[in-house]
Amino acid sequence: MRRFGPRRSGEAGLTLVELIITVAIVGILAAAAVPIARFQVKRTKERELRRDLWEMRDAIDRYKDAAEKGAFVTKADSFNYPPDLESLVNGVEAQGGKKVKFLRRIPVDPMTGTAEWGLRSNQDDLDSDSFGGQNVFDVHSKSYGTALDGTKYSTW
Repeated sequence: MRRFGPRRSGEAGLTLVELIITVAIVGILAAAAVPIARFQVKRTKERELRRDLWEMRDAIDRYKDAAEKGAFVTKADSFNYPPDLESLVNGVEAQGGKKVKFLRRIPVDPMTGTAEWGLRSNQDDLDSDSFGGQNVFDVHSKSYGTALDGTKYSTW
């Protein structure tokens, strides 16, 4: 028969107070981990955004360099920039009939979850949100969110 009361040497177990203290400590640690996890997720998305923007801007620069070297003909008012992002993916006919592609796919903006990006032509004002449509000089996120460093994603 089991006795209830003070522990004797050799008996194992937790008292209710010990159990409550343990659960409280685990709860405090879990509550502290949630903001850290959110911070880490946001940091990861920001890294993806920076990589995607770099990849598209690099493709725009390679398109312009190839056009300036005479690999293919562009419109006179385009200043050798691509007309849209799809041209970078679909490619253009180069001299000799070969199709040159500059981008595998248009990446998904990690902040908005869509493959729609804000575009700027070199005829647009720097602070303008509207796209003139003449060419693609630059690309930016359409997100209105604020980054960890305090800047707006749309200005990246």
